[in-house]
Amino acid sequence: MENKFVHLHVHSHYSILDGMSKVPDLIDKCLRTGMNAMALTDHGNMFGIKELTDYAIKVNKKTKGAIGEQQAILDNPESTDEAKAAATEEIAKLKNKIFKPIIGCECYCARRKHTDHDNTFRIEEAGKSIIADSSGWHLILIAKNKHGYQNLCKIVSKAWVDGYYNRPRIDKDLLVQYHEDLIVCSACLGGELPKKIMSDDLEAAEAAAKWFKDLFGDDYYIEIQRHK
Repeated sequence: MENKFVHLHVHSHYSILDGMSKVPDLIDKCLRTGMNAMALTDHGNMFGIKELTDYAIKVNKKTKGAIGEQQAILDNPESTDEAKAAATEEIAKLKNKIFKPIIGCECYCARRKHTDHDNTFRIEEAGKSIIADSSGWHLILIAKNKHGYQNLCKIVSKAWVDGYYNRPRIDKDLLVQYHEDLIVCSACLGGELPKKIMSDDLEAAEAAAKWFKDLFGDDYYIEIQRHK
């Protein structure tokens, strides 16, 4: 089976000051470059999820219609062997164009509790003095299935309702409560693991990676990011 690259960390125009692309344009770009799946992981929100799934259904409807036309050739007893062989080949190509929308979110994981709102409590991180509760470590969450989607919705909703302070924040207690059927990626340079590495605290970075690995098992992934 051919190995295919799929983007699992993608921002649309719903990630202000980070992404600019419209959701349908992202899907069109994927299909033009031979990618038949993509995860949408906007910052702190899932605003683009309906556009993602709606447009995927739209483009897949056309592809499935074309598959149906080729299947009719196979089902026709009057079709020649040559026509059937061509139809079989075309169906295989078309099936590779079925687009899979993957639902995700790049969350902000609070350094303490997601309900902490202290603008005087500062910490040193990656060589800078920052307000600990002002934002949070970046963390990619991806739904594996319907149950994972439901858990992701709960986490993101609680971030906005209970954890908003400059940004909608979650915390590790919420991850423990709603971790089932979620895939987690360590995110970009704003993630907990990279921040602790940049702070020259490899012991803390290892402990952070172990925490996620213990909770999510094989569903925890460390991202690689081009940084030069």
